Amino acid sequence: MSRSPGQVGATATLDATPRAAVAAQVRSTLEAVFEAVTETRADTAALLTRVAARGDRPATVDLAALRPGLHLRLARQELVSGAGFVAAPGLLADVPAWLEWWQTGPDGDVRPLLLDLDPRHSAYSDYTHWDWFALPRDTGQRAVAGPYVDYLCSDEYSLTLSAPVHVEGRFVGVAAADVYLRHFEAAVVPLLQRLPGPAHLVNARGRVAASADPDHLAGSLTRGPDFGAVLAAGRSTLFERLRLVPCDGVPLVLVTPAD
Repeated sequence: MSRSPGQVGATATLDATPRAAVAAQVRSTLEAVFEAVTETRADTAALLTRVAARGDRPATVDLAALRPGLHLRLARQELVSGAGFVAAPGLLADVPAWLEWWQTGPDGDVRPLLLDLDPRHSAYSDYTHWDWFALPRDTGQRAVAGPYVDYLCSDEYSLTLSAPVHVEGRFVGVAAADVYLRHFEAAVVPLLQRLPGPAHLVNARGRVAASADPDHLAGSLTRGPDFGAVLAAGRSTLFERLRLVPCDGVPLVLVTPAD
């Protein structure tokens, strides 16, 4: 059952300075990735606004203008393995669906993701139900999806960070970036290990994004708390025997024992 932010179990504001410090460092790690997402969102919104001003519907050829910025972000952001814009179905004049997506190959080169999105013979033609698309579309907020095996782009266990793109108040798709889970864990698990008890990070739906707790492995679900409400409340809270610390603007929650 969904709860309002003020009803997250036995909720109380906590003095959790060590946890808050770790949450802030996790936030800093992911904000660099969200910076790339924000830049892609701004570029996409500006591009689509220019196309609309011409009185045209956008087409895939228009999205080619995003490529220099995407290539730059892939070269600049160490954690980012893929980046791009995913169009809302029906946005483009020449195709029903489209990912303007670029990623870094094993040898460090930047290459396009080439997908067959024909619904007659593609299992990936409808991407609108996946969390990295659905959460920003439905909430209007940025999101962290996963970890999951990214069969669409890399066959790697990954996180996808995304944000909605709006033009004149209309949702037109999402800007997003992929992070390989192994790279994210290398950055944040040492931070979790500094805490005195087992700790893990979850997204708004309770999916474990990284863990230093053998009872909560990455990719598993932590059930019970309403983590979306914790993120909305924006403060450290208690739920039964757990302390829940939002990562200050990044949609992840640090979960530790209450004591």
